[in-house]
Amino acid sequence: MNEETFNMSVRKFLKKLGITAQREIEQRIREAVASGRLTGREELPVKARVTLPEVGLDLEVEGRIALE
Repeated sequence: MNEETFNMSVRKFLKKLGITAQREIEQRIREAVASGRLTGREELPVKARVTLPEVGLDLEVEGRIALE
């Protein structure tokens, strides 16, 4: 295994995941605030899951997103 290639590939995936998830979260929250479903003062629970079945990875990360 080439460690440099492996490391860069993991970083590229995580960057894509982070950018994509951030855009989607921001868009959905803005829409919910604009429509009145959210007030804009909430603290929302959030969960993300990364799976890699070939090596038995099923990672879930939980957190909170504060709007104010």
